[in-house]
Amino acid sequence: MHDGRLFGLAQKMVLMMAVVATAATGPALAADAPATTGTKPNIVYIVADDLGWKDVGFRGSDIRTPNIDQLAARGARLDQFYTQPFCTQTRAALMTGRYPMRYGLQTVVIPSNGTYGLATDEWLLPQALQKAGYETAIIGKWHLGHAKREYWPKQRGFDSQYGPLLGEIDYFTHEAHGTRDWFRDEKPAKEEGYVTTLLGNDAVQLIEKHDTAKPLFLYLAFTAPHAPYQAPQEYLDKYKSIEDPSRRAYAAMITAMDDQIGRVLAALDARGMRENTIVVFHSDNGGTRSAKFTGEIDMSKSTIPCDNGPWREGKGTLYEGGTRVVSLIDWPGHIKPGTVVDEAIQVVDMYPTLAKIAGASPGDKPLDGVDAWPAIAEGKPSARTEVVYNVEPMMAAIRQGPWKLVWKTMLPAKVELFDLASDPGERNDVAAQHPEIVAKLEGRVQQLASESVPPLFLQAALGSAMKGLAGGVALPDDETD
Repeated sequence: MHDGRLFGLAQKMVLMMAVVATAATGPALAADAPATTGTKPNIVYIVADDLGWKDVGFRGSDIRTPNIDQLAARGARLDQFYTQPFCTQTRAALMTGRYPMRYGLQTVVIPSNGTYGLATDEWLLPQALQKAGYETAIIGKWHLGHAKREYWPKQRGFDSQYGPLLGEIDYFTHEAHGTRDWFRDEKPAKEEGYVTTLLGNDAVQLIEKHDTAKPLFLYLAFTAPHAPYQAPQEYLDKYKSIEDPSRRAYAAMITAMDDQIGRVLAALDARGMRENTIVVFHSDNGGTRSAKFTGEIDMSKSTIPCDNGPWREGKGTLYEGGTRVVSLIDWPGHIKPGTVVDEAIQVVDMYPTLAKIAGASPGDKPLDGVDAWPAIAEGKPSARTEVVYNVEPMMAAIRQGPWKLVWKTMLPAKVELFDLASDPGERNDVAAQHPEIVAKLEGRVQQLASESVPPLFLQAALGSAMKGLAGGVALPDDETD
């Protein structure tokens, strides 16, 4: 989370924390992922920003998402798909196939004045796919480092880049905190238009110009429906019946995003690419349920519109509402239409799954992700034996089987245990009734903590507190003209 108020809180907290250290290890790439045969598939990986679990049509929402609904109907719904509780963490986990604690991104997000980024010795998914012969493009939000060019997308495996680098943006001015945050191939771009539409336009143009003799990896990372809640009047008019202005704008943003997804799918059809394209869609974390997690924009006096359905709380927490997100995957001819996968899959699993299908090497570092393809396409049990929601100095959560431990380590510390099989809404803490399970899961958390590196956010917060530094946007001086 890059909220300015959280940044100040972290400055106070860091002085009372012992930051864990040491290098990381983890399970290797699963050996039973499907072997590549024939033409390598295109991959269109679509990420929404702060989308509520229930805020799509196929979950029963009044928000209209016909294109997302169609993808769910013709592909597979992933009903136990987990991300990290914040967007930088999830995007890093996707790009590396490794938990954020392995490289210091486990605590909140990279703030606008942050000078750190995703470690440059990590071998990212676009690098692996690029080496395997893919054209690689990012259209949309990055949020994995912006203060130094070595952190930027084209230095991390993307052939082309378009959109913002920071965590949030004004949808009409393309500014973040008074600084324009809009780039094409890492050069400042001055354009007019609504951010969601511009990203859709660029994705369609990329597909129209793509050389189909080469496989395409398109990472389409929408900023919608992250705050500020803004939409063109034509979309607001579609929801005149919604009285609350925040909810009306939020719904309009989601439908605007859905329209652009429909345009991308139509462009794939027009080029004859659709049948050999894997399309993945999910949110980067659960929908926001607290104003303190909406961003650096003050939303304390506004209604928070996201709906996470039956799950507890939302973005920024380790409860299901913060980490269990709407997700689906479609690959015509490879995934049976209407499939519902009710097996635990975590965002780190997408790296080894896609890399194996694409015939790409995941690099030398051991991955935390496992091959999810047998669970998705063959109806087999997930190879994942645990869900690591997050492990960091302030809190941690882990699940093994139905048992989920939520450990809040700041004084006064609190440990909660939930049986998700009988209590998926996490209403009944049964830690007192099962001390042996609590002890086992606490031991696993301690092991993971011992493998972690210090959180870069807390190191930066301590440095800022020592120096008395104020906020601002840490884009390089020559990139803000």
